[in-house]
Amino acid sequence: MLERLVRRIAPGGKLLRSWPLRGGVSAEVTGIEIVAGDGTARKLVVRRHGGRDLAADPLIAEHEFRLLQALNRAGLPVPRPISYDQTRSILPSPFIVVEYIEGEADLAPADVQASVVQMADSLAAIHRVDLSELGFLHREETPETIPLPHPEVLLHGDYWPGNILWREGRLAAVIDWEDARIGDPLHDVANARLELRWALGRDAMRLFTERYGEVAATGFARLPHWDIAVAAQRRQRFANGDLIRRLSGECWTTPPVRH
Repeated sequence: MLERLVRRIAPGGKLLRSWPLRGGVSAEVTGIEIVAGDGTARKLVVRRHGGRDLAADPLIAEHEFRLLQALNRAGLPVPRPISYDQTRSILPSPFIVVEYIEGEADLAPADVQASVVQMADSLAAIHRVDLSELGFLHREETPETIPLPHPEVLLHGDYWPGNILWREGRLAAVIDWEDARIGDPLHDVANARLELRWALGRDAMRLFTERYGEVAATGFARLPHWDIAVAAQRRQRFANGDLIRRLSGECWTTPPVRH
């Protein structure tokens, strides 16, 4: 199947090798190395969307492809989209092919402050993306506890250290955009705060929040509401017996939420 995929995206090309990539629970991720007809070798990533994402958006492969196109045009550090398929004629499920970016997730950075600042700057840049090209994205359902109105921006949907690739201490790419939607920017902030609190500690969480507020020039009146909503969502997920497999390859269980 992968050989058929290679022939489609690189006529005359050949598949050299493939290997599984560790990633989220919602997609099957495979790295491939190919050689094009002109002899040029390149690495790509194939993401096959799972049942949860397809149920939420049957056109998710096309939508993720179009989103990455828009983000590349905006100059954001994201993988370049190569191809996608919704027909299931090549692989058993819809998929997207993107460039392979050299880098790795780092859940224990040597310079926590520098990493957290870059994360905050990157999220603020995502939230500044022009929405005029993104009408195909769904709008999030805002919990009744969140005060309205609020600004609408592009949300990554799962912004945490495991979805960021680093190279030589610099943020190389933000990956895994299948949960992207339009909504309140503080939802992304609250999700990142919770993840950073678990992974890097309270000081990192506070630094991230302060830096984002400075760069995005935003207030945090709604943030406590989102903090509670995100924590409640996680509590429910784990109460149902779910585990989150992260890019580190580990299964994390949820620590108690403490305020």
